[in-house]
Amino acid sequence: MGDTATAAPTLGLTRPNAALELPQISFAAKDIEFSDWHGDILAVAVTEKDVQPQQQALDSNSKSLFENAVLKKLDGQLGGLLRAAAAEEEFTGKPGQSVVIRVQGQRFKRVALVGFVARSAGCLQGLGESVASLARAAQATSAAILVAAPAVIRQELKLNAAAAIASGAVLGLYEDSRYKSEWKKVHLKQVDLIGLGCGPEVDQKLHHGNHLSTGVMLARDLVNSPANVLTPAALAEEAAKIASTYSDVFTATILDAEKCKELKMGSYLAVAAASETNPPYFIHLCYKPPGGNVKTKLALIGKGITFDSGGYNIKAVPVATIELMKKDMGGAAAVFGAAKVLGQIKPPGVEVHFISAASENMISGTGMRPGDIVTASNGKTIEVDNTDAEGRLTLADALVYACNQGVDKMIKLNGQNRSRFHFHHTIHWIHRLLIWQR
Repeated sequence: MGDTATAAPTLGLTRPNAALELPQISFAAKDIEFSDWHGDILAVAVTEKDVQPQQQALDSNSKSLFENAVLKKLDGQLGGLLRAAAAEEEFTGKPGQSVVIRVQGQRFKRVALVGFVARSAGCLQGLGESVASLARAAQATSAAILVAAPAVIRQELKLNAAAAIASGAVLGLYEDSRYKSEWKKVHLKQVDLIGLGCGPEVDQKLHHGNHLSTGVMLARDLVNSPANVLTPAALAEEAAKIASTYSDVFTATILDAEKCKELKMGSYLAVAAASETNPPYFIHLCYKPPGGNVKTKLALIGKGITFDSGGYNIKAVPVATIELMKKDMGGAAAVFGAAKVLGQIKPPGVEVHFISAASENMISGTGMRPGDIVTASNGKTIEVDNTDAEGRLTLADALVYACNQGVDKMIKLNGQNRSRFHFHHTIHWIHRLLIWQR
């Protein structure tokens, strides 16, 4: 990157966009009886079908609250403690519900019932997050996840169930503590999955789930960074780090404003014109598979506005929530998170271009005005009716650049891909698409 490697001052912040210490968890798929598992917390995933409604249990004089054979066996082993705790907490197996009890005389110290549904990979990821949260509260170093009725997981989800749960377990421990004086220590080191199969294929899925979570956490780190830290230069540095870390499959091209002028990116540069302190950087990472055999070329283009004031059409408070506009680079965050995942998994047969026209959208005497006409790199002229339409202006030149790479397909992500939910599912969807494209 040459002289672009030095980001602008951080206005008093002593910790720049430093990487967080990611949770280090080992995963294993085991085919054992739950009573043989040894560790801190045995978490049993329960659906509403596994639990008998309490009034129905009372009316029928049933000795068990549970419909499921695994739960009945576990409750019997615990002398009815599980049934009593579930009844007291009015646990019905709904998603979001949980019950945790301490036990004695067992190989495990605690038992947790965790409500969930198995409609999608996202639901299974939520199960992993819930268990991680419970383990964190208990300061557990090890946990096991047992699905009481594995048959509730649809056949098409079963192979990816382990990956989704593992990904959720890591993400459930995520906390951005870079700018906090105190943070919670992560104790969880080992998570075992019981009853979801085992063998090399499942182990590979567990690794994929772990890799996927690191990409999501990178995206969260980026989007949570304040705009005085994550400038266009800093975003370019983060992208360059990915290429450096996975240099066997990645190359990085970072273009400064002068290079962008040579490419006649007038649409993009018009947005950046008002930001003299934090100049723009056009970011292009290229993934080429090991062996070089390419069947499909894709481009992922992410909006990279590191702060969006709206320009002269300034965002009005409170409707526009201008304080959240540090997150307007959410598309770029998801794209570079996906790049990190690919660097670890290295899928064959697909070449992928990760592109973002990073910039701020500020106000100054040099900035674009409503009514200005700018020229994109393909020669098209654009009249700027509203300076807060900066996303389409930067993406216009980014899309032209992507077309010039000779790609077969393009995927565009705007700043709305910035929520916690969207990051996981955007990167998960990108990962699945890229694997499918093989």
